[in-house]
Amino acid sequence: MKVTEEDILISAGIDIGTSTTKLILSRLTLKNTAAMIHMPRVEIVDKEILYESPIFQTPLRENGSIDMKGVDDLVRSAYEKAGVTKDVIQTGAVIITGETVRKSNAEQMLHHLTADAGRFLVATAGADLESILAAKGSGTFGYSKETDQTIANIDIGGGTANTAVYRKGQLLGTCTLHVGGKLIEFKDGYVDDLSPPVYQMCRELSISLKVGEKVDKDKIRRVIDAMVEGIHSMLEGTIKEDHPLLLGHPPSWSGEIDSIAFSGGVSEGIYGLDEDEDEDNQWGDIGRLLSSALKEKQSLKRFEWIKPRETVRATVLGAGTHTTNISGSTIQVDPDVLPLKDIPVCTVDGEGSFSGLLLSLRSSVGSGIQVFDPKREGVPAAFFFKNLSMLRFQQIQTLADVFLGALNDYGYTQPVIVVFEADLGKSFGQTLQAVDPDINIVCIDQVQVEHGDYLDIGSKLHSDVVPVIIKTLTFQ
Repeated sequence: MKVTEEDILISAGIDIGTSTTKLILSRLTLKNTAAMIHMPRVEIVDKEILYESPIFQTPLRENGSIDMKGVDDLVRSAYEKAGVTKDVIQTGAVIITGETVRKSNAEQMLHHLTADAGRFLVATAGADLESILAAKGSGTFGYSKETDQTIANIDIGGGTANTAVYRKGQLLGTCTLHVGGKLIEFKDGYVDDLSPPVYQMCRELSISLKVGEKVDKDKIRRVIDAMVEGIHSMLEGTIKEDHPLLLGHPPSWSGEIDSIAFSGGVSEGIYGLDEDEDEDNQWGDIGRLLSSALKEKQSLKRFEWIKPRETVRATVLGAGTHTTNISGSTIQVDPDVLPLKDIPVCTVDGEGSFSGLLLSLRSSVGSGIQVFDPKREGVPAAFFFKNLSMLRFQQIQTLADVFLGALNDYGYTQPVIVVFEADLGKSFGQTLQAVDPDINIVCIDQVQVEHGDYLDIGSKLHSDVVPVIIKTLTFQ
C-alpha cells in the first residue's frame, strides 16, 4: 500500500435501548501513516458522520418483547433517508443496551439485524462494552487525553447507568447500575411498571411500592434518592457487592475520581436540553425526576461537572465510529475463511522467559479449548499472545512447532486464529503454514484484546489489512 493511498469504510451503529432506538452512519478513512522507509501502519485517520436518525421509541410488543418487524422498519427507513443500501455497510455494530438485553428475544433480534443490515455488522451486548462505547461517543474519552484528571462518564438511559472511568485516555475501569428513567413507569396516575431490581431495593428499604397502586410522590422520591445515592457510592467506590442495583461487578477502578460527565437520555434533563418537557414527563416515567435529583445531590457537587460533546446519542456514536480496529499490514490470512464472527479469545501470557512460555503453552491452549469448546464440536477460538517481546527467527519456528503440537494434542480443528500485539503476524503465520501447508490460518497483529473478549474479523481490504471489532456478548 502506498503512503498516500486510502481505504474508505462505511460504518453503521444501531442502538436498541430500553426506551429509544437510534442509528448513525459514518465514513471511516484508513491511511498508511508510516514513512516510506518504515513498516506500513494503517490507521483510521478520519471519522465523518454521514447521517443521524431521529430518536425513535423502541418498538415493543404487548408481552414486552422486542417488535422485530418494527425495528426492521426503522432501520430500513433510516437507510432510505440516508440514501444507502445495506450492501455498502462494511463495518459497525448493532448494540442492545439497558433493560432491552433482558427481553426474551433480544439475542434473536440482535443476530437477525447483523445478518440483514450490512455485510459486516456485528452483534454486541454487555454492560462493560456499553460503558466504553458511551464514553467514546460522548467525547469524554477524548477529553481525558487532554487533562490530568480522572473522569467518569455516566451514561444513563432508560434502564441502566453505565460508567467508564478514564485518565489520559486509559480505561481505569467500569461499573453499571440498574438506574434509569424507565425503571418505574406510570399510567393514568398509577404505577404501571416496576423493574425487578428496583422492586428488590424497595423491599430492602421498606418502601411499599407495587404495580397497580396509585402514585405516591413521597415514595417515588425516596426510591429516586436511593438510586442517586447508589451512583454516589459507586463513584466513591463504597458500593457493596450485594447492592440490589448493582449489575455485574463492583467498580473495577481504584483511586479517586475528579470529574463526572453524564450522557444518555437522562442527561438531557441534567443539562437542560429537554426544556419542552412538562414537569410530569410526557413519557410517563421517572426520567425527569431522576435528572433533577442528580443535579440536587449535594455529595455529587464535590466532583467537577463536565458537559460532554454528545449526550443522548453517545452510545450509538460509539457503536458507529469507535468499534472498528485495524489490524497490522504484516499479517497472514487465508481470505477464504473470512469474515469470521463471534470468535472467543483465549489469552497466552508470554511474560517472563521464552522457555517458560514454551513450558506453559500446552496448558494455556488446553484450558482455552476446554472453556470454549468442551465437547470438541469444532468451535474456533482466537489465541492472543500478550506480553511477548520480538522473537528471533529460530524462536518463531520453535513457538510454531509447540503451538501446533498443542492444538493437535487437544484435537483443535481449523481455522487456526492467532492475534499478536507486536508485528509478528506475517512471520508467525508463514511459519505455521510451512509446518502444515494444509491448515487455514488467520494470523493478525497490532490488536489488543483480553481473555473472554470476542472478535469479529472482516475480509481483507485493499491496503492488506483487516477490520477487527472487539466486543462482548452478554445476555442476562
